[in-house]
Amino acid sequence: MAQQVAVPLSRPQVPEFGVNKRLARLFGRDWKIALLFLAPIVILMVGLIFLPFVNAILLSFTVRANREEVFVGLANYINLLDDELFIGSILNTVRFTVISVGIKLVVGLIIASTLNSKLPLRNVLGGVMLLPWIVPEIVTALTWRSIYDPIFGGLNPILRGLGLIDRNIGWLSESGLAMVSVIAVNVWKGIPFFTLLLLAGMKAIDKELYEAAEVDGAHVIQRFFYITLPGLQYVMAVTVLLSTITTFNAFGIVYLMTGGGPGGDTRVYSILAYERALLQNRFGPGAAVSLVTAPFLALVILLLARFMRQGVDRSAQETSADRAFGMVGRAINGIMGMVMLPVDWLIGFMSTVQTSMSKAMAQAVSGGRRMTVLTKHQRESASRLVSVLVILPFLLFVLFPFFWIVVTAFKGELQIQQRVSLFWPQPWTFDQFGTLLNGTRFTQWFQNTVFIATITTTLSVLFAAFGGYALARLKFRGAGFMTTVLLITYLLPASLLFIPMYRILTTVGAINNHYALLLTYPTFLVPFATWVMMGYYRGIPEDLEDAAMIDGANRLTAFWLITLPLAKPALLAVTLLAFTNAWNEFLYAYIFLTSERLITLPVGLQKLVFADIYPYGQLMAASLIMSIPVVCFYIFAQRFLVEGLTAGSVKG
Repeated sequence: MAQQVAVPLSRPQVPEFGVNKRLARLFGRDWKIALLFLAPIVILMVGLIFLPFVNAILLSFTVRANREEVFVGLANYINLLDDELFIGSILNTVRFTVISVGIKLVVGLIIASTLNSKLPLRNVLGGVMLLPWIVPEIVTALTWRSIYDPIFGGLNPILRGLGLIDRNIGWLSESGLAMVSVIAVNVWKGIPFFTLLLLAGMKAIDKELYEAAEVDGAHVIQRFFYITLPGLQYVMAVTVLLSTITTFNAFGIVYLMTGGGPGGDTRVYSILAYERALLQNRFGPGAAVSLVTAPFLALVILLLARFMRQGVDRSAQETSADRAFGMVGRAINGIMGMVMLPVDWLIGFMSTVQTSMSKAMAQAVSGGRRMTVLTKHQRESASRLVSVLVILPFLLFVLFPFFWIVVTAFKGELQIQQRVSLFWPQPWTFDQFGTLLNGTRFTQWFQNTVFIATITTTLSVLFAAFGGYALARLKFRGAGFMTTVLLITYLLPASLLFIPMYRILTTVGAINNHYALLLTYPTFLVPFATWVMMGYYRGIPEDLEDAAMIDGANRLTAFWLITLPLAKPALLAVTLLAFTNAWNEFLYAYIFLTSERLITLPVGLQKLVFADIYPYGQLMAASLIMSIPVVCFYIFAQRFLVEGLTAGSVKG
């Protein structure tokens, strides 16, 4: 019997390699590994950002009737046209945003220009100016509310001592003053952001331009307006647009300080959306309040995306959209020119003062004889003295709240109530810390915050490390689109998402659970961290990876062993910023958690307030403890923070 021989089935003529080649031609050379690297970010953006945003849009077309959502079309939006509360909230938001951003720009330019001069201890002063940015939002709000307090606060006694007022003023309770007071706090909080970016921009300007202008006889005003400002146009545009987005959507500071009062004077649109959706259980009208501002935010975000991607593809032909954005950009430049008029006057005054002081110094040195030629040392001494005099008021403005936190935290309750030794504890005591640790759930809130901040930071940095590399290095179709979507995702305000997120989390049973924060915090941590990492990766030579792959390493191995270790400064920077943002976050934690044993520190501090009774001693003690970890992190990693952010913002 003939032995049967198994005949192998014939393989198809087209090898598997050919299929891969066609897929690579269709999706890009590195599409497989790009899909692996970007999968967590795509899932995050689609599941927790895109879908909630679409849900918010659909929700805005409904009203709640008999425990069901009934479709009403555009009725919610049409009703807003005659809604006095809504119109008032929009006007409040615009007023709050325009004034705050304008003042922050002017003050930031003044401080950055001063720190960029030959100022003694300018590195130390630069670190001090960064402190308001580090402090948690809840600490900022409660501290300034304590300072503004008409009875126990520190502002009224100072102004009375200077003869500027003759009665105690309710800064947060009197109509007309509440908005001014809240704007001042927003300016205090935002000064470091403007100072840091503008100072980095000034350091990037070629010093030879200033030297050549000085040789040609240009004075300080001319050098500022013809060299500094043109050199800062890009940085100022990005900074102003970023600050406009965050200020326009502010919620925490305003809500914690005034709750939108008195009489709605500080009710911005985000507070109105919160009131209607969660306090009045009118999700549809609340979503409409949030989304009606979306076109304005979309315009600002697209402008910002254009500025931040400026110069990436200079070969592309100018489109009608580019021309439209150019017109808007020129309008912004015109507005910024008007905003800069006070700076022009101030610098002119500074120049006059400096000249007068220089002449006086020269006459003193020459024994009263007329002396018009000053030595270089005399000019530098006069310049340093003027710089110190200029920065001193801003330094006091920045440091006073920290001084107030410390002295209030170490006072006894009786000393606070009787207003004994207002600006110095007599005696120093740890009573407030004992009451806080033994009489409240502060320790548990601290543990909750550490747990949530650590987990979300670890996941966010891990996702950003892989996603940023894919967008910066790998070749695949849609990389440019993904980069733009990532930026838009980062800039999408929480005020547009918290209503649908609340409903989604309620549906899946994650509300009033730590999973609610573990799921939602990466939505605002990952996009920014990815953007910074992407910019840093672009500064690392690709030849290092190519050499490793020639030696047999695959793309993943080259990334893990070569590129990632070189990106340590950026990793430390985004870790620090992500942890800080998670540690300080208030809105999501306040809305998604209700159980006192689950809440985080920012919400816990707010829970210490009973009606209109503010235990300022405990609040300041808690604020001091809450701020210490973040301040320590910044002191330890300040150098890496600046290096990582500078690389990410310039190259990205």
